[in-house]
Amino acid sequence: MHELILMWRNTRMVVLTAMCASFYAAVLIPFLVVPIIPGVTHFRPANALPVVCSFLFGPAAVWGAAIGNLIGDFFTGLGPGDLFGFIGNFLYALAPYRLWRACASSDPVPRTPTAWLLFVVVVVTGAGLCAATVGFGLQVLGFVPFAVLANVVIVNNSVTALVLAPLLLAVLYPRVRRVRLLHGDIMGPHPAPSTVRLVLGVGLAIAGALVAFVGGNCAAVGVLPPSFVAATPDLTLAVIVLPGLALAAAGLALL
Repeated sequence: MHELILMWRNTRMVVLTAMCASFYAAVLIPFLVVPIIPGVTHFRPANALPVVCSFLFGPAAVWGAAIGNLIGDFFTGLGPGDLFGFIGNFLYALAPYRLWRACASSDPVPRTPTAWLLFVVVVVTGAGLCAATVGFGLQVLGFVPFAVLANVVIVNNSVTALVLAPLLLAVLYPRVRRVRLLHGDIMGPHPAPSTVRLVLGVGLAIAGALVAFVGGNCAAVGVLPPSFVAATPDLTLAVIVLPGLALAAAGLALL
């Protein structure tokens, strides 16, 4: 994860972070008038942007997505739940470029069935991590049940990104590469991880996302085995979701 810190020493990466954040917020804000869950979440075509920017600008997009979402939340009133939105969008933009970088050597513009499959996996993994984080936080805070919000978020994020991101990448990726503004051009090539580290990182990231999202849904609707049930529903959710998120974060850190 050191590149997420080192990027702040690079002026161009800081500028790209500001650009990603402002662009994300600028597209989020007009659609605040189209709520899905009033006061909590809304129709968000802007959710394709963290994925697109992740492939283009890497760590700058990670911070940009988190900050841009926070700016958008400011217009609906900031609250404690916005911390989970910050973390969720951070993970949403972190997963795509890290998983793609580890698993593929081609440009992130899917053209073959294999590339499309990988693209779907990395996008849905990021969306699942975001959904589990936001869903957990807002249930614990007493706003919206996990089983409602997490499923709305993952569908909203995944559908928007899978439809719009490939189109935007097909247009933008060659142009950004031509002017050498990809994160690898600015920060230098990332050393290839060992095979063991790669397999472990990808496995933990995907497994952690599944545990957090699917396990969180099972905990929320009460279908877990008795041995997994804690004293309260929120504690049961925490026992499932938080280790899943921790596994996924560890896996992404390895990549």
